[in-house]
Amino acid sequence: MTNTDSAIIEKINKLKKEKNAIIVAHYYQLGETQDIADFVGDALGMTRFAADSDAEVIIVGGVTCMAETIKLACPEKTVILPDLNAGCTLSNMISLKRLPTRKEQYPNATVVCYINTTPEVKTEVDICYSEDEAVDIVKELPADQEIMFIPDQYMGDFVATRTGRELILWPGYCSPIVKIRAEDVKARKEEHPDAKVVAHIECIPQVKLLADLVTSTNGMVQFAEETDAKEIIVATEVGIIHYLQKENPDKTFIAASELGECATMKLVNLETILWSLENMNPVIEIPEDIRVKAKPVVDAMLARTGG
Repeated sequence: MTNTDSAIIEKINKLKKEKNAIIVAHYYQLGETQDIADFVGDALGMTRFAADSDAEVIIVGGVTCMAETIKLACPEKTVILPDLNAGCTLSNMISLKRLPTRKEQYPNATVVCYINTTPEVKTEVDICYSEDEAVDIVKELPADQEIMFIPDQYMGDFVATRTGRELILWPGYCSPIVKIRAEDVKARKEEHPDAKVVAHIECIPQVKLLADLVTSTNGMVQFAEETDAKEIIVATEVGIIHYLQKENPDKTFIAASELGECATMKLVNLETILWSLENMNPVIEIPEDIRVKAKPVVDAMLARTGG
């Protein structure tokens, strides 16, 4: 850590106390953002921690849709995303313009929607889910119920395989995660023959077939803690390697592919966090008509998952 970083961190911590602020960060954030955060986790964990906190200001180390979900969960708090350019390719692949047309094709389908979507999309869905509960949500729906699963087709493929259900999928995907290819995993296995492979549920099927475990980000964290393996090849966005290595210093974590990096996830850093606390901007705002329609599915998700 440089002297400049130390000075920035000192200023951030001082401003957090003055403004009753906390920082929540996703596993995929820069290491420096994770290290200064009050909480590091997935989108659901970030939302729950923010909602349960006594803080009046939430600084979000993540992407736009994550900050918007946090704002839906706690509208009375000031929610700040330090860089509004931190968008999500998966979230951007589904819009309020396209979803109603798809729903007209399947008028009897229950629409289940990933947490990482816009508030506008959440106004048109029946259930909002986190990645840890995706399989259980589908299992619990009646066997004869049509299900539209949005927006990640590869997560949907995983859920369909695990549940035996035929799902109506949306052609969306997490662009950095789908850049991880089977040949990348095979190459890492040749270099580290004793390593276990853990793959995210948003990976393409060819990568999942090579994994010892296919799971969520939280599942990866648990696997890393519990496995006897000393080397683990990780097929997901590369930012999680920092968290896994920090929590398990006696093990070695290898990114399946360096191409699996989300550039917009890396826009939040120490400098942008400091600037956002000094200026109390950019603030996330959701139009009232959208908030009223979208908040119930987020509240139901938090209640269902123990929040």
